[in-house]
Amino acid sequence: MRYVIVTLALALALTSPALAHLTPPVVLVSDRDAVVSLLPGARRFFVREVRLGDKEKAAIKQASGWTPEEDFYRFYIGRDDQGRMVGALVFVGDATIHGSVRVATAFDRDGKVRGASVVELTEETYPWVKPLIDEEFTRDWVGHDSQSRFALSDPLARARSNSMTQFYGNVIANLVRRAAILYDYGVRPSGSAMLQ
Repeated sequence: MRYVIVTLALALALTSPALAHLTPPVVLVSDRDAVVSLLPGARRFFVREVRLGDKEKAAIKQASGWTPEEDFYRFYIGRDDQGRMVGALVFVGDATIHGSVRVATAFDRDGKVRGASVVELTEETYPWVKPLIDEEFTRDWVGHDSQSRFALSDPLARARSNSMTQFYGNVIANLVRRAAILYDYGVRPSGSAMLQ
């Protein structure tokens, strides 16, 4: 019996090492609060599901080297009292060896980043990302678009001295860039009616 228990435990550890390594999620900002805070001036919100077919995924991969894993993404479109588009926001996440990281990124009508916020990560990654959050590191990417270089700025040198902080800073930078690419392929080409 002891042999069976040890064998099962070993098999489980070898087949799913990530399950033994994950820590509980930490929600830093609710989805609702992220949408409201990153789309100031919006009074009404609409959800737009952007479906990516094989053609769009191939084009995104060719342009950026990244292949979206999801078949659809939800954009939250904010409009003012007159019905004009204020901006759009999308949540993008990534599964890392230390758990998932999820980021909300908002864009103006032209696809420029209005703001970004880390909304969820794990207890394990939080101490590595907190120094960046304290420095409001995502503000450096305001005004960037899908063609921009998303990287940690030089003023963050002290925070970047920790290799794991730098690693997760780069993960988050890539998530913001992916969101910008999704905006280009999912919202911008939809025609002038969506952008007016």
